[in-house]
Amino acid sequence: MDIGLLLIGIALLVVSYLVGVKKQTWLLAGFNEKMIKDKTLLGTVTGVGFFLPLGLVVIFNSIFHYANEGTVLVVIMLVLLTAVYIFINKRLLDK
Repeated sequence: MDIGLLLIGIALLVVSYLVGVKKQTWLLAGFNEKMIKDKTLLGTVTGVGFFLPLGLVVIFNSIFHYANEGTVLVVIMLVLLTAVYIFINKRLLDK
């Protein structure tokens, strides 16, 4: 068991809760708040759609060891990030 990876996974779950449930969008850096139509939906999409699955995958990787686990983690992270990025750009930005 990798304790460092487990702690990172737990931290991602805490951020998921704060952003997705408590709607603490100030934790999200790198977006212009004036351009977002619905901050509540932004919190839900990023918290539940990105941080929650990523936290669960990181915790899974900290407990179980298998071949190419680093590559699988990076691919899952990039797929989740791309999906959330596309959704936010298509649905939540005022253009």
